Amino acid sequence: MIMAEEIELKLALAEGHQARFLRHPLLKQAAARHVDTLDNIYYDTTDLSLHRRGIALRLRRKGRDWLQTVKLAGRSAAGLSSRPEWETPYTGHFDFSGVDQPDVREWLERPKLLARIVPICETRFRRITWKFPAARGAVLVTLDRGWIIANGRRESISEVELELAGAPVHAIFGLAAQLAQRVTLTPSVLSKAERGYRLHVGAPPVPFKAETVALSAAMPPFEAFHHIALSCLEHLQQNHRGALSSDDPEYIHQMRVATRRLRAALRLFAPVLPENFAEPLRAPLSALMQQLGRARDLDVLLAEIANPVLAALPNEPRLPALASDITNRRYTARAQAIAMLAAPDYGRMLLTALEWLHAKPPADALTILLQSFAAERLKRLRNKVRRLAVAADIDDPASLHALRIGVKRLRYALEFFSPLAPERALSRVLKQLATLQDTLGQLNDLSSAGAMLMDCAGDDPRLREAVTLIGGWHGPHYASLLAGISRELVHLARLRLPKLVRSVE
Repeated sequence: MIMAEEIELKLALAEGHQARFLRHPLLKQAAARHVDTLDNIYYDTTDLSLHRRGIALRLRRKGRDWLQTVKLAGRSAAGLSSRPEWETPYTGHFDFSGVDQPDVREWLERPKLLARIVPICETRFRRITWKFPAARGAVLVTLDRGWIIANGRRESISEVELELAGAPVHAIFGLAAQLAQRVTLTPSVLSKAERGYRLHVGAPPVPFKAETVALSAAMPPFEAFHHIALSCLEHLQQNHRGALSSDDPEYIHQMRVATRRLRAALRLFAPVLPENFAEPLRAPLSALMQQLGRARDLDVLLAEIANPVLAALPNEPRLPALASDITNRRYTARAQAIAMLAAPDYGRMLLTALEWLHAKPPADALTILLQSFAAERLKRLRNKVRRLAVAADIDDPASLHALRIGVKRLRYALEFFSPLAPERALSRVLKQLATLQDTLGQLNDLSSAGAMLMDCAGDDPRLREAVTLIGGWHGPHYASLLAGISRELVHLARLRLPKLVRSVE
């Protein structure tokens, strides 16, 4: 059995760009080219025991022969993965004797488990492989086109993979950047096997929310940033397919949250990042935030500002026309956001992000422990929130907006560093901040709704009357929110941060 450490970058290729990809001039420079048709069968128990343990078991047909592969979950983030795998010829029965991790091998060899292993999904695709020489080895570029089938359901495959064959990691990014100049390539966060499992289960896709990143108090802050930033990119890309294909506005909202979290992480870890570290991403991230924000603002304007009044006053003739204009603008903003997410520039931005996340940290940043760094940064953010709270004026929406941003940044930082804090104390602080952020968010939505509604109404007097009607209907709720803010500002002045500890029970 052959054991290997597979390091690859998996990219989704827009199906409409396959022909353009095949015409890419770079492919003519390959040292070798090879074409295969691959049939794969993935196996598991009916209750998916292997999948729960992060094990993939696959048979692949190559000509007349079958090859057995066992893969472990390894490390994977935002399309770049590194994982151990073992391959052996398949002779009519599964053979795990060559798996050199004893706990994995012994678990797989249990007779009761072997008796329950059945096919879960199949893939069939045509693979073209190009070999590019690189320092100390090569990079293999593959184009896969075909189908995934499970439980009578089918999805298309259109993927490009770049796999290291002895070359350094930066060689992958150099090739990927050149390929992405002509076609839309975006990091793919789901393997073929994972997609097959989802088809097998038949669970409908749902928007993906941010997850906690495992951190150690003794790790260097730059390493923590690396993990957090990769998690933000994962959060972004897990929602990419849904944003392009679903009408659910939550996908775009989650992509906006992921972008905000990445920008917050860049700001939080700025003291330990190389000079001008994120400069290549500053403008693309800002443009992405602006476009996603426009779509999200119109979603909120329709769903939370206009529609409640429309439902409460169904016989008011001036409201439907205004709601119709908002809806049209919402569709336009959504179409523009989707166009941005489907464009080559978006994929190039993510590839740039992945590449700079593999840059070397400043030497002095390696001497700092995350625990002390996190404590200092959290204290700084807490003090800024206190100053903003003192300066906040309920008659000044701009001051409340500034406070909302400060609270949000402190909350993100606490979420990033959550593995270093006692769960109960952290939960209490996060709940307080989330409540205040929600209140300030509602106030901001109501404050900004007026200008947006007047823009929709234009010079039409009936639509302007509808705007006045909406403002009057929300007036009592707005006043109630303002009244509550004064009380919450008092509590915010006494906000105590959880004490960071080396280990959390």
